[in-house]
Amino acid sequence: MTGAAGSDNTSQMDRPRKPPKNSGRPTDAPRRDRGPARPAAAAEPPRRSPKPAPRVETAEAIDPPRPPIDPAAFSGARASGDALAAIMLETDGWADYQLLDSGFGRKLERYGHIRIVRPEEQALWAPRLSEAEWARADAVFTGDVEEEGPGRWRFPKPLPETWPMSFDPVKFSCRFTSFRHTGVFPEQVAHWQWMRAAIGRAVAAGRKPRLLNLFGYTGLASLVAAAAGAEVTHVDASKKSIAWARENQGESGLDHLPIRWICDDAMKFVQRDVRRGARYDAIVLDPPKYGRGTNGEVWQLFEHLPEMLRACRTLLSDDPIGLILTVYAMRSSYASFHELTAETMAGRGGHLASGELFLREAEAAATPVRRRLATSLWVRWTPEETR
Repeated sequence: MTGAAGSDNTSQMDRPRKPPKNSGRPTDAPRRDRGPARPAAAAEPPRRSPKPAPRVETAEAIDPPRPPIDPAAFSGARASGDALAAIMLETDGWADYQLLDSGFGRKLERYGHIRIVRPEEQALWAPRLSEAEWARADAVFTGDVEEEGPGRWRFPKPLPETWPMSFDPVKFSCRFTSFRHTGVFPEQVAHWQWMRAAIGRAVAAGRKPRLLNLFGYTGLASLVAAAAGAEVTHVDASKKSIAWARENQGESGLDHLPIRWICDDAMKFVQRDVRRGARYDAIVLDPPKYGRGTNGEVWQLFEHLPEMLRACRTLLSDDPIGLILTVYAMRSSYASFHELTAETMAGRGGHLASGELFLREAEAAATPVRRRLATSLWVRWTPEETR
């Protein structure tokens, strides 16, 4: 049996023991007569540590307090929109991005001029392109198939630390992060386009809409919204992400736009804003399944999302544009998040749409097949039905 600490295969029981210490008396020396031998003492039972007192579970630990139930959640005041009437939004790529191919648990993408291979558990099918095409990739991420799983990048040839991309009028830098990401989620373009049109309509009506972007990452949604005419509050717990977002603002030449970049725990921020009486016309949130705040606060999607949505409901103005929730938890159902949002927005009426976000493969010379790769789940609440 191999030892865990090295190559020595000798177990503890097989190793030679040290000889017993000699008291200095010859081993065959006669013992001095000390009188009659004492009777052997009764063996004491082995001593045990006192048993710890049984743990008394408090009522709160057994059944934690829950928020009060809103009767409107079960009345006709709920938002319209059927959870079974899913809307599938796809991104077909643009000049700076394409999903070139997918299959065998991988995806091949082009970000600007850089071709990247990463794990993708949704790609159950066979790839369309040859292995020679896949081998032309500039960077390959190997590791866990989970969206935030660990791994490492492999570079067949030297690459720059950053490289440029754009989604007009936003210009931004990409880089290789330790959790497989590059600074942009291309499928979010479907939300950016909807948001840009909705903000444009509000501006045309003479409004200056205020937008809150929670878990804002590298700021691309914030920049798209600000360029469309919104006053933006961008919140993220990562100092590196905030710095990256500011760099993207400078590269876009949009430093003059009204964006507040705030490094803070998203939950604490919305709770404070509720107490302050702040209001926003639109809220965008893209929470992770798991995360940590600026002071180590723990975020668990399925535990904390209901409370965050309730706070967001309070923060929406009396004349709102809408709320967009995106969740990267493909093993869940968009319908679950639809029903949660319906309950949260009860009493405000409006309309709910929900479904999945997809990336569509680029055209390939070898085949007419262009598959759609599911990436995330989404829900959108609006004061009235929109597309």
